[in-house]
Amino acid sequence: MKRLLFSIFLLTFVNLHLILVSAEKEKIEDINNSSTYSGLKFRSIGPAIASGRVIDLAFNKNNFDEFYVAVASGGVWKTTNHGTTFSPIFDNENSYSIGCISIDPNNSNIVWVGSGEKNSQRSVSYGDGVYKSEDGGQSWKNVGLKNSEHIGKIIIDPNNSNIVWVAAQGPLWKEGGDRGLYKTTDGGKTWEKSLEISENTGVSDIVMDPRDSKVLYASAYQRRRHVWTLINGGPEGALYKTVDGGKTWEKLTKGLPTGDIGRIGLAISNVDPDYVYSIIEATESNGGFFKSTDRGASWSKQSDHVSGSPQYYQNIVTHPHNKDIVYSLSTYTQVTYDGGKTFSTLPLSEKHVDDHAIWINPDNPENMFIGCDGGLYETYDGANNWRFFENLPITQFYRVSVDNDYPFYNVYGGTQDNNTLGGPSRTLSDNGIKNEDWIFTIGGDGFKTVIDPKDPNIVYSQPQYGFLVRYDKKSGEFTGIQPEPEKDEILKWNWNSPVIISPHDHKTLYFAANKLFKSTDRGDSWTKISEDMTRKIDRNKLKVMGKVWPPEAVAKNQSTSVYGNIVSLDESPLEKGLLYIGTDDGLIQVSKDDGKSWNKVATFTSIPETTYVSDITASLHNENVVYATFDNRKNGDFKPYIIMSKDMGSSWTSISGNLPENLPVHSIVQDHIDKDLLFIGTEFGVYFTKDNGKNWVKFSNGLPTISIREIDVQRRENDLAIASFGRGFYILDNYSPIREVNKEILEKEAHIFKVKDALMFIEDRSKGRNSLGKTYYRAENPEFGVNITYYLKEGYETLKSKRLKDDKDKKENYNYPSFDQLEKEDIEESPYLLFTFKDMSGNVVRRLKKSMTKGINRLTWNLRYADTAPLATNSTSEKYSGMPVLPGDYTVELHKVHNGLITELVSPVKFTAKTIDNRSLPAENNNDLVEMQKNAFEIRRVLIGADKYLEEASSQLNLLHNTIINYVNSDLRNLEKIKNTEDRIYEIKKVLNGNSSLQKRSSAFVPGLNDRLGNLLYSFWYSSSSPTKTQLKTIAIIRDEFKNIETEMNNIDNTIQMITKDLESKYSPWLPGRVPKLK
Repeated sequence: MKRLLFSIFLLTFVNLHLILVSAEKEKIEDINNSSTYSGLKFRSIGPAIASGRVIDLAFNKNNFDEFYVAVASGGVWKTTNHGTTFSPIFDNENSYSIGCISIDPNNSNIVWVGSGEKNSQRSVSYGDGVYKSEDGGQSWKNVGLKNSEHIGKIIIDPNNSNIVWVAAQGPLWKEGGDRGLYKTTDGGKTWEKSLEISENTGVSDIVMDPRDSKVLYASAYQRRRHVWTLINGGPEGALYKTVDGGKTWEKLTKGLPTGDIGRIGLAISNVDPDYVYSIIEATESNGGFFKSTDRGASWSKQSDHVSGSPQYYQNIVTHPHNKDIVYSLSTYTQVTYDGGKTFSTLPLSEKHVDDHAIWINPDNPENMFIGCDGGLYETYDGANNWRFFENLPITQFYRVSVDNDYPFYNVYGGTQDNNTLGGPSRTLSDNGIKNEDWIFTIGGDGFKTVIDPKDPNIVYSQPQYGFLVRYDKKSGEFTGIQPEPEKDEILKWNWNSPVIISPHDHKTLYFAANKLFKSTDRGDSWTKISEDMTRKIDRNKLKVMGKVWPPEAVAKNQSTSVYGNIVSLDESPLEKGLLYIGTDDGLIQVSKDDGKSWNKVATFTSIPETTYVSDITASLHNENVVYATFDNRKNGDFKPYIIMSKDMGSSWTSISGNLPENLPVHSIVQDHIDKDLLFIGTEFGVYFTKDNGKNWVKFSNGLPTISIREIDVQRRENDLAIASFGRGFYILDNYSPIREVNKEILEKEAHIFKVKDALMFIEDRSKGRNSLGKTYYRAENPEFGVNITYYLKEGYETLKSKRLKDDKDKKENYNYPSFDQLEKEDIEESPYLLFTFKDMSGNVVRRLKKSMTKGINRLTWNLRYADTAPLATNSTSEKYSGMPVLPGDYTVELHKVHNGLITELVSPVKFTAKTIDNRSLPAENNNDLVEMQKNAFEIRRVLIGADKYLEEASSQLNLLHNTIINYVNSDLRNLEKIKNTEDRIYEIKKVLNGNSSLQKRSSAFVPGLNDRLGNLLYSFWYSSSSPTKTQLKTIAIIRDEFKNIETEMNNIDNTIQMITKDLESKYSPWLPGRVPKLK
């Protein structure tokens, strides 16, 4: 018996333990579930002033106003109105990097996209195959070749839409993958490799003979890039031709260069398809521009012309009407009018450089589009004048930094080929953040910017290779302050050199080449505090594609930083002089004495040797802790590498946790309050961890699929600012709830997080968009007012949704619901949330209603009272409703309302509303201002009510008139009373709205009370200054005149009621407002 009791006890205990463990696990899962945070969203702040790299264009041949813009690292955009507006249509796919785009010539709704940029430049990203849309880009399906990584071109057979050719360059940073020329004959269901060269060589370009779709020309492209080098060609580069739809291929050689061949661009003339052109990169002077007039059987070199950097350009396009005119895309687009013998620069006045795509209107060749590093341009006069499309926010930012400016901080960052930009996180304007709000601090490719924490006018910016400048925002001047090498000294600056301001002294800078420099006078002078901190590897002795390449190799080491430099840098904010640096060849070095001595760490468990140290961050909470991220992407390894040291870098452990395998990591930041809260920027969005790396949560609400290169925290505002590489800057406003949420909060039915102080100001309307059209670009400010972030444990399921969910599991055993159950579903009232705002005296100042949604959500109150206008006439926008409340302290509490029953969910939470001091003539006494506004809104209430009442009274009188005429028992003497009453209404309307008879004859008239009210409201609606004497006088006039109107309306109402009762007593037809009665 004892054993039985013990067994029962043990079983009960174990079951209870399992229940508790399960519940605990569920709480942890909720904390680490992205859906818990779905109400917090990133906000794009642009800009579009510089746009970004456009890689390809595709036009609907039946409607040139509809076209697609393929962005090198920003997805796909579509316009149906010739670029007046663009819509991103690829944001939710698995790739953001695009190589090419093509429209089916037989069905413009079928669109093909090759993911993975087709250039071999240092900043490219990779894709995951071919995408197809059958509904004009509304939805997409990945149809294969997922390991191609970079796709150069897609061609659809004009005679059979199921036949599609894909030129797959294959992986840039490693061998293998889906590489070569592929063909599908079933619309992408299956693929056959038609042309295979080797594991190192793919196909870059392909053209089709317009007379015969079985005749194609293809260019083989052998290349490899790593952090330390580029080899942009090899012995396998060549031209091929098929005449049987890819069953067999012939290598074309006659007249073409031999030896190592780089990237080849192809074009065929639609005027005479016997003419085929190729632009060939090759070793030394073997390359050039070649022409064939016999369908590729033989070739002749026309000139030495190749693009400025074939790894980045090398596309050629023929003129639609002239076989001798060919355009060559390059830094500056070149054009030949004699078949390639001579080239001249296309006029590019006031247009950005670095051209990648061109479309020539076949009906009007003077009309052209060019996609370049600066975005999209159009010309109607043969390139003499260009229009810039300033509404494509696709800027590629390498870095991001925020300043401490007030009331709104600024965001800075360096871009790919579009300078270094700085702009506001939000503005006072009701028109948001506009292109003209941004400034350029320095030209070129931009990189890390740092701002003096005590003086936001002092900005340190740099273009490529460390040309650091000190920019004066106040004057627009800048001074070059890059450290100079000593005599015979070599400094190796990275393309993206790291710079920091010491957290211990705002005048102290650290700046790194392969050696570390320190300045204590804002960069006026520098002291070298280290020698070469790298492995000192000779990159020319490293094997690439299985061998060491000679100096003459195609484009060897071009567009690549000299190997062996510092790429990440930080100083502990807790320990002055505790420095950490990371190198491009995989070292971390630590100095505890401000550079006097260094400790080198060369190996890290599970991280391949020489992996690029993408970021290093000293802990804000513990001087012994430091974090580092590594990026091995350019060795074809896409794993996430994040490590942490608890002993100042002596030993390291991985904190990559549950991150997916395909996720290179670029940067890491730590929260300034919670030591365990970390954020990382990755190749595919933002992740955070609340437990120091054990569990990571993907957090990309409001973000497209995009690479996040760096993250910065604005600590005063608790904002997260991120640099995306292809979609500009984004901000997560007040991420504090991510920090605050815990298991206890998740157990509650509801919770309101700490409310951030709200700034009160009158939004500036002087910089509005006016009539600038839909092309005018602006990014949204956050909603004006106080932002309430709250958590709801459960949303609400209707009775019907619950039944449908239960029915899913029953299948065959379906039970038809009772009619009683169906009736309950029909009359059910969904519950809702009610937020009540009160002042500190307990007076209710506003109530807001919100539907019930599970998880963390947000609601904004605009710091105004409810509108006094009748609800039926109230604007659907809350933005300008009601008068502003006074600055001061308020509370918000949360209730649930269901079937009339009110349940408190969260007791009052306090917050403060405070004004911005940006006025020249602020109100001397806020109470006087508010009292005047209350008076004005009370007048507004009664005047709107008077107008509404008189409208209804006129309608009632008309109904009474008709009833008297048609109902034989009525008293006709009431018709005279009705006419007299209508005359009185007319006289009142004259007082309210002015003499309509004079108005329609354009004569002067006494202003009505509504005219006076309109002028009054407009006079203070956009002001917080003291009431003027004129305003107070207007209020007095209206109040005095309304007294007579009020008396008259009461008399009118009495007359209407009297006539109505008289008719009702004679059992007339039903009249509004009366309960019908039987005789």
